[in-house]
Amino acid sequence: MPTALIAEDEATVANHLRDRLQALWPELQIVAIHRTVSAAVKAIEQHKPDIAFLDIRMPGGLGIDIPRLIHHRPLYVFITAYDEYAVRAFEASAIDYLLKPIADERLQQTVQRLKERLTVPAPAAPNLDTLIQQLQAAIKPAQYTQWLKAGKGDIVQLVAVEEVCYFKAEDKYTKIVSAQAEYWIRTSLKDLQQELDPKYFQLIHRDTIVRLPAVAQVRRDFAGRLWIKLKERTEELAVSRRHADIFKQM
Repeated sequence: MPTALIAEDEATVANHLRDRLQALWPELQIVAIHRTVSAAVKAIEQHKPDIAFLDIRMPGGLGIDIPRLIHHRPLYVFITAYDEYAVRAFEASAIDYLLKPIADERLQQTVQRLKERLTVPAPAAPNLDTLIQQLQAAIKPAQYTQWLKAGKGDIVQLVAVEEVCYFKAEDKYTKIVSAQAEYWIRTSLKDLQQELDPKYFQLIHRDTIVRLPAVAQVRRDFAGRLWIKLKERTEELAVSRRHADIFKQM
């Protein structure tokens, strides 16, 4: 009978995962559920499970550090709430992952992969240290731009990104629009997007990035198109149909 351990500090996530695993894989025995790194390390060494479901961030450390702290080598499945950048690192490796909230369809795929691995072991074990380094690099907080150097006449102006309402591509330049002023930089909108924190800046049109905290409201016109009204500007910004999903809850 295969065995598994769950290391997840959110009780609702851990219990949901346990219940769904029991439904999708009745033969799998859950030997323990722990919520801290230290407890999980001890339990894995004690129970030596075939599979370990590990949350990325847990009290007392990172779940991705656990493989380096133990001698036993179960099959690892990491549980993550991180975005596509972290997911790419998982998909490029032999380690599986589950993205929160855990969907049944995705969990079924994981269960199938685990069953296959337990039945027919991989011909060569992955370099775990290398994979862990990839994951750590993927979840490391990015250093996003906080200030931009913009030209206004003969003066170079420092503009704090938190003061920006939106960016708009214009020919070979990008216009920075704040509440009271407009500036221009030579950085393309595409390159600029990579430098901005995606939690606060969103591409709403092929030529426009808006700072979400600057948005007052979103309205839908008679044709079903979305328009953004800003808190400190009078103009409205069009949202393309391609990017309308970000405001579907509004």
